[in-house]
Amino acid sequence: MGFARTCSVALVGVEGVVVEVQADLEPGVAAFTLVGLPDKSLAESRDRVRAAIVNSGDAWPQKKLTVGLSPASVPKSGAGFDLAIACAILGAAERIDPRELTDLVMIGELGLDGRVRPVRGILPAVLAAAEAGYEQVVVPEQTAAEASLVPGISVLGVRSLRQLVAVLTDEPVPDEEPAEKGRPDAILAGLVVPGAGAGTGLAAGPRDADLDLIDVAGQHAARAALEIAAAGGHHLLLSGPPGAGKTMLAERLPGILPPLTRQESLEVTAVHSVAGILPPGEPLVRRAPYCAPHHSATMQSLVGGGNGLPRPGAVSIAHRGVLFLDEAPEFAGKALDALRQPLESGHVVIARSAGVIRLPARFQMILAANPCPCGRHTLHGAGCECPSSMIRRYQARLSGPLLDRVDLRVEVEPVRREDLLGGGGRGEPSAVVAARVLAARERTAARLEDTPWSNNSEVPGHELRTRWLTAPGALTGAERDMERGLLTARGLDRVLRVAWTIADLAGHDRPDANHVALALELRTGISRGAPMPAGVTL
Repeated sequence: MGFARTCSVALVGVEGVVVEVQADLEPGVAAFTLVGLPDKSLAESRDRVRAAIVNSGDAWPQKKLTVGLSPASVPKSGAGFDLAIACAILGAAERIDPRELTDLVMIGELGLDGRVRPVRGILPAVLAAAEAGYEQVVVPEQTAAEASLVPGISVLGVRSLRQLVAVLTDEPVPDEEPAEKGRPDAILAGLVVPGAGAGTGLAAGPRDADLDLIDVAGQHAARAALEIAAAGGHHLLLSGPPGAGKTMLAERLPGILPPLTRQESLEVTAVHSVAGILPPGEPLVRRAPYCAPHHSATMQSLVGGGNGLPRPGAVSIAHRGVLFLDEAPEFAGKALDALRQPLESGHVVIARSAGVIRLPARFQMILAANPCPCGRHTLHGAGCECPSSMIRRYQARLSGPLLDRVDLRVEVEPVRREDLLGGGGRGEPSAVVAARVLAARERTAARLEDTPWSNNSEVPGHELRTRWLTAPGALTGAERDMERGLLTARGLDRVLRVAWTIADLAGHDRPDANHVALALELRTGISRGAPMPAGVTL
């Protein structure tokens, strides 16, 4: 009887669970049994592994073979267990010393010819292995750079099962022909989910270098609101007629956001790796992601879902970045209201019959909306023929509870001729605005040091009201609006958060009455006559 064991990783959402892969050979009729809650793609590994071992030059054991995946209570899916299963079988057959396999974690799919194919989710899988105390992992060569992002882990990238067997048995390592540069490589297809590429709006958004705020003509109020949103991580609603520049503004928000920290980069990369949208050749996402789903998106595509264990949705793909919902009133009401919980908590919990998973979803939401179905309601002489009842129904598609979670609401006016064609309508470039945003974020980070929060939008209202106080008399206008029913308790907390962001942009130690008045103006749309911080003009 032969026995060997090694390890692999099962992904549940964007978290990994180390799985022990055991192989047992006993005398009897040749058979291959796989146990441990495998899904369909994993159950098919029996044929892939058999062909890969034979085509790599090794003999298939003609005995009763049982492969167990432990813990058996954890659902296991995908072809990433192939490499571990093959090595465990070869260890049980004494082709490989079983002691060489015990402390290794192996992740990779096997082709019928023995080549090791890359799989999605390498980064979260290696993170799980490191947290479990493992120090060595074996991954496909194409994903070795992604696995190397985890500190304290020794990574071995292999091209084929033949190479790995040679390394583990101290035999000469055979050379494998690499793919020729410039030629398509079908082996990389496993890294991308069909239907989740750049053309769907779910992949990384527009390149920052190609989109600059200087391209936006006029729109000084909207530009100022965009800067405040970037400095504090606030949600923003842009309302206005078609062609006013709402989408242009939203697409340029990632360009003025600070670069991601190392921890944030690992979080984003892990989600994108599992979702299959990690850009080729870029193992680490360093810039804030941008996700802009179409308004026909379902609730499952926004918050996560799918058959079996749920997969990340748009809110998770936009984690630590921007979720832009263009034509927001055209989205299904249930889909929009499903965003209310992740907007508050920064994560989404999805329960399905196959299990319950928690996915990260701390993002900035930008909503863009027309004033009516035809878009001409606010334009003078444009001939809007929408009945008032239709306009009310259209605007009511954005529910009150959802809008209560939006910190900034700005009316985007039509672009004036002198701004578009003249020389004075262009504002500052993104680099100048990004420098102010970074300075404000640094002031925020210094104040929030030794707390679990990193920007103003995350600070609970209780802390703002008791720990970080505004200047005396600064909240008089907000208290008056609350008594008149213009502000809810949540709305007051969000006004405080915006006021702190405005104070950080202005370089003040705490918000004064002008900062709170401007925050109220940006939330309610009622002019308070408050000046903007230096360098930012309405």
